[in-house]
Amino acid sequence: MGAPTTLAASPSVVRARILLIDDEPGILNFVSRGLEGEAYLVDVAVDGEAGLKAAASQAYDLVILDLLLPGRAGTDVLRELVHQHPGQPVIVLSALSDTVSKVSSFELGAEDYLVKPFSLEELLARVRARLRDARSRPTVLTADGLTLDLISRQAYGEWGRVQLAEREFLLLRELMTCAGETLSKERLRAAVWGYRFDPGSNVVDVYVRRLRAKIGVDAIKTVRGEGYRVDAT
Repeated sequence: MGAPTTLAASPSVVRARILLIDDEPGILNFVSRGLEGEAYLVDVAVDGEAGLKAAASQAYDLVILDLLLPGRAGTDVLRELVHQHPGQPVIVLSALSDTVSKVSSFELGAEDYLVKPFSLEELLARVRARLRDARSRPTVLTADGLTLDLISRQAYGEWGRVQLAEREFLLLRELMTCAGETLSKERLRAAVWGYRFDPGSNVVDVYVRRLRAKIGVDAIKTVRGEGYRVDAT
């Protein structure tokens, strides 16, 4: 599969870029034309691997994702998208109308779910809503003299600015989102590494040490027998 096709958008002050992942040519044509009519920039991919490759090379304001894809399952693509790009808004557009599919999609990080067949007007309304929500979200987190840039994945304070690796960023983001709250290792393993069980690993401790080496030993507090905490103030 080659690179996703980019469809030209008409000039407009609204230049949100949307990735559409679907293997049905009719859907790709119908939806992309509708989005173009709203002056969005649209990239399309016909399978999950191509979609993930596109998302890795280009930032998207929104992803519209089918669940029934050839090769890699849409749920796996959704999980990977949200994991690799925390905060990525995703609308699932699927022929699956059962409650289990909907609930699992939301649990994996989708922000909306629309069942095929659908009206273009409703899809466009949901696109506008999700884009409004995304633009209203903070792009930085601050706590106890520490700032985390959610876009550049850099942390900075009086000591300067450092670039964080992916897991370091995800771990610090989780701690700072819940600043003032002690988070157990089990919760951190689930949030950052996706472990729903104890694998007998000290991975959390290892990454806390890495973060402390970059942002200071006092930035992350150890609460003996409970977990780790970033102070709120």
